[in-house]
Amino acid sequence: MGGTDVTDGWDWRRGGETPAPARPPGAGAPSVGPPTTPGADRTPLPSPGSGPTPGWPASSGPPTPGWPASPVGPTPGWPGSSGGPTPGWPTSAAGGPNSAEASPWWSDALADPWRDPAAPTAVVVPGVVAPGTEPEPVTDPDAPGRPTLRHLLLIPVITALLAGTLGGALGYAFAVRGGAGAAVLGGAPAEVPALAQRKPESLAGVAERVLPSVVTVRVSSLGGTSEGSGFIATADGHVITNDHVVAGGTGKASVVFNDGSTAPATIVGQDPESDIAVIKVSRPGLRPVEFGDSDALAVGDPVLAIGSPLSLANTVTAGIVSALDRTMQAGEPGGPVRYYAAIQTDAAVNHGNSGGPLVDGAGRVVGVNSTIKSLVAEGQEAGNIGLAFAIPINQAKRVTQDIIGTGKARRTVIGARADGPTGVVGGGLRLAEVEPSGPADGAGLKVGDVILKINGRPMTEPTDLTALVRKYAPGSVVTVEYRRGSARQNTSVTLAADAK
Repeated sequence: MGGTDVTDGWDWRRGGETPAPARPPGAGAPSVGPPTTPGADRTPLPSPGSGPTPGWPASSGPPTPGWPASPVGPTPGWPGSSGGPTPGWPTSAAGGPNSAEASPWWSDALADPWRDPAAPTAVVVPGVVAPGTEPEPVTDPDAPGRPTLRHLLLIPVITALLAGTLGGALGYAFAVRGGAGAAVLGGAPAEVPALAQRKPESLAGVAERVLPSVVTVRVSSLGGTSEGSGFIATADGHVITNDHVVAGGTGKASVVFNDGSTAPATIVGQDPESDIAVIKVSRPGLRPVEFGDSDALAVGDPVLAIGSPLSLANTVTAGIVSALDRTMQAGEPGGPVRYYAAIQTDAAVNHGNSGGPLVDGAGRVVGVNSTIKSLVAEGQEAGNIGLAFAIPINQAKRVTQDIIGTGKARRTVIGARADGPTGVVGGGLRLAEVEPSGPADGAGLKVGDVILKINGRPMTEPTDLTALVRKYAPGSVVTVEYRRGSARQNTSVTLAADAK
């Protein structure tokens, strides 16, 4: 058995001394079987090639070089005999339970009583490989290897495809859920029309420019809180509003600006007969409105009414100038009577618009919204029916300047009083009283004269004379057309301020 040195009975593959096989009985040798103590029998083995030894067991095959052979044939139970495999002993290469196909040693080597306990189970000696006969190297398919460039490029491509698929699926789901998967509504986008471009002169441009100067006015009174509108007249905080908004107040007021911020205000002064009041608020950076000329208005001009109707702040409504010099006599029972020649408009005005500005197409204030006409029964709350009236800004400015300067406003008078319409063809107002040395007396008017027109405006009601005169500032000269008897005459009257 190649690789085994048997000259001195020591097997180097076992890592220790291997006792020689025992001689059969009668051969002058120890009894068959293992010695009681491993390594106790140190009988040397015959030299290789010495030939058969009498009385020595031999295998059934040809003599093994270097191994003793028996002349008497196989011995039962001896290694290499034909009597069958011996448990715990190696057999021939023919196979069997003790076959050495996988290892030169038997499988129960650890139970070998002759084995050196300190030796390993087996010592495998690699065989000598002839040049040119080396086996082809085999690569383990399960062993991890370095990724190739194709793998490195494939990973992001697959990731991008998965991400795109997922994004598309989610987008489709959201689109369907949001209704985007339904029919497409509307046509292709067209060029924006000029009216929708919000130029500065458009109504939207005007509203954007004026709104920061419009405020909501709140005044505390014994009966609760009165609320109306107003607009900033000066950079130092003077605000114009209606007298009936602050009437009955305790003197404490507050102002709500366009951005929602608030500030306390004080009442500077008020004029009940013209329905104009001025309050003052302290706040830096105020933007006063731009004033227009109410005498330059024409029927049909576009206007905007801005304010807080029904507590709805920053409300803008549009309309036109419906009429001019619409004489008004207003007031609550038991309260002062208010006279003014108003600007009539069909812009929607409701409770809360009082005191807010009426602006023209250029964004200039031309009136102060004051009152409305409504078809309601007594005790019912009035609402807009397209008949709203504003105090001409020329009159409101004059009264405001008087209040800021002196704390009270002057009233313009003609120095005459009419007692009612004549009832005759051609109309007119018959003078019932002419004050001595007054403007009318100075112009030659007498009691009994019938006033037909003032500056071309027909007179039909006693209110007309008072309201139209107060439209003008003291010192203004007006043309009066009157009838004395059957003759028609004209005269110029220089109006004056009330002595009160």
